[in-house]
Amino acid sequence: MTFTLFFSRAMRGCVTVAMLVCGPVHATALLNSSYDVARELFAALNPGFIAQWKQAHPGDTLTIRQSHAGSSRQALAILQGFPADVVTYNQVTDVQIFHDRGQLIAADWRARLPNQSSPYYSTMAFLVRKGNPKGIYEWRDLAREGVRLVFPNPKTSGNGRYTYLAAWGAMEEAFYGNRDETRAWMQKFLANVEVFDTGGRGATTTFVERGQGDVLISFESEVNTLRDHAGSGNFEVIVPSTNILAEFPVAWVDKNVEKNGTTQVAKAYLNYLYSHDAQQIIAGFYYRVNDAQLMHEKKNQFPLTRLFRVEDRFGSWPSAMVEHFDRGGELDQLLSAGRR
Repeated sequence: MTFTLFFSRAMRGCVTVAMLVCGPVHATALLNSSYDVARELFAALNPGFIAQWKQAHPGDTLTIRQSHAGSSRQALAILQGFPADVVTYNQVTDVQIFHDRGQLIAADWRARLPNQSSPYYSTMAFLVRKGNPKGIYEWRDLAREGVRLVFPNPKTSGNGRYTYLAAWGAMEEAFYGNRDETRAWMQKFLANVEVFDTGGRGATTTFVERGQGDVLISFESEVNTLRDHAGSGNFEVIVPSTNILAEFPVAWVDKNVEKNGTTQVAKAYLNYLYSHDAQQIIAGFYYRVNDAQLMHEKKNQFPLTRLFRVEDRFGSWPSAMVEHFDRGGELDQLLSAGRR
């Protein structure tokens, strides 16, 4: 027997032994379609789940791929065939559309995971420059003359829609429900927007790197992380006293996981987001969680604010979308009036 033949047979024997001991080697890829400013969050979360999956499935090599953009753009891509297994978005309607327009997801998707399939939540906050030179503390301050605002376009970004609805809801309350006064204030507010970027990360770049604007409005999680990275002496974070509850819905895309053979891992991944270890990581990125003990431990990083739900103030997400963000809706009317 030649050495080459002996070596070949020996290697085949080693592979056979390895398969008997460890089981067949298998590679699984999971694709997570997420919102624009979640890159760092999932970069921190994914290794923990990969390790957990490997321990439970030693023969499976798991890779998690991320896709990030404005949540509405991400949803449209999936409707057009992007094969994401799971979605981790920042607005309910961007998940609901998979049922309403594509039958890609079950009608009861919000009931499949705790807290209406929202493992964490946030609200809106203002990032202002050192010393808060424009004296910004509440929503009402943002419509003053000379205050330049930066936030994402509500037409393309869930982040931007939350900002718009938070401002409307807070000021409608301040004006005791007077719609005319609310609309007049919103017109001034929108007229102060210096840049409407397509997504939250673009707005961040405009404000921080390009130095445009006096106030960046974004999720509390985003602005706190920016302040920490830039140095607390460069920026300050303001959380207004009346604000909106921003839910972050997650779901597996039924049609895609069935086709990709990833149903089990997709469900396990989303359930992992509710685990204590994951919730600690999430809270570390300044997202609020439903773990009461963890929130108590981190109470100093989350200012008290009175949160209202979109459903309570605007009837429902579909109603808010039609009334405010459809073509010719309130947003278009207010922007058009501001240009006259």
